[in-house]
Amino acid sequence: MKLHHPSPTLIALLMAMLVLAACGAPAASTAPAASSDVASVATDGAFVCPPMVEGIDVSSKTLNLFVWTEYIPEDAIRCFEEAYGITVNRSEYSSNEELYAKLNAGGGNYDIILPTDYLIPLMIRQGLVQELDHANLPVLADINPGYLDLSFDPGNKFSIPYQAGTDGIVVNTDTVETQPRAYADLWNPEYAGDLIMIDDSRAIIGAVLLSLGYDLNTTDEAEMQEAAVMLKELVANVIIFDSDSPKTALVAGDADLGIVWTAESLLAQRENPAIQYVYPTEGVIRWMDNYLIPVEAPNADAAYAWINYTMQPALFWQMLRDFPYNNPSDATLAYAQEHETELYDAYMASNITNPPAEVLEAGHYIVDVGEATPLYDRIWTEAKGQ
Repeated sequence: MKLHHPSPTLIALLMAMLVLAACGAPAASTAPAASSDVASVATDGAFVCPPMVEGIDVSSKTLNLFVWTEYIPEDAIRCFEEAYGITVNRSEYSSNEELYAKLNAGGGNYDIILPTDYLIPLMIRQGLVQELDHANLPVLADINPGYLDLSFDPGNKFSIPYQAGTDGIVVNTDTVETQPRAYADLWNPEYAGDLIMIDDSRAIIGAVLLSLGYDLNTTDEAEMQEAAVMLKELVANVIIFDSDSPKTALVAGDADLGIVWTAESLLAQRENPAIQYVYPTEGVIRWMDNYLIPVEAPNADAAYAWINYTMQPALFWQMLRDFPYNNPSDATLAYAQEHETELYDAYMASNITNPPAEVLEAGHYIVDVGEATPLYDRIWTEAKGQ
């Protein structure tokens, strides 16, 4: 979701126009900027960790993360533990539904969670997360305004952006004869038994609804029943559901096309250039993952320290290397442009991490469907259980 450079100032200006064009810019943060000390690589090849973030006082000795699989650079954990003397315990989930179920059942042991945007209003309504103290989040000043003050959390009272991306179509152009251009193409009998899908009910049902010309957030029962029939037909042709590492099956040739997240497609493409990412003609599904602190977090001070430390530019640039989704931090992109030029240039040159403005404008966001949620859950369970 980024633009061409040539300077950090221009990046900040252009990104506010391009990244989330439909969103108004919020008021600027008054928090001080996070540490921007340059980290480097030691002579033995080890990454040299940046210093602690000034002004963040921590007494906790433990931090309990509950995050998506393959989403946190290992250096982030190692460096945070070294800088603060805090032990990081990481638990992982593969879907928003798994996160919600565990948190709703009693998430008092978690200090940081990382849900996707549409789940946040439900968590707020149910009192599962705490309001953030922006005075303890100087890193907010680094975030592009286009990622802030969005409808799922006005004023970012409860959340801070982590990464964004899309759910589009991935295809191996060497092995698939007929190239898909739309979600609707995925029912082609040629693809039977060759499809991979992320194990994400709202994304896949959303793609089915879009293929039918419906709103991906519809609560109309007749439209949902029509989508249920189509979903069962699609699921019958899926060989793998994988939200942990879908790139693995693509690189291995176990599946040749399907619906996959942005970075998984790019990482697979790095291994095999024939793997391409397609923005469907119905409009791509867009999303953003965000850090939140559960209401009963036992180590909230460590949670604030984690967010500020690991999202500082001298460390957060590693996301471009390890998990290259759309990075919301202007300061991080500016840092990468200066200190990690090859990564930055590749990030900007890719149509996956830097999609055209018209693609973003035509995209769709999943939202909380309220009382229709059990209907979505039932349709998904029935389709996968057939």
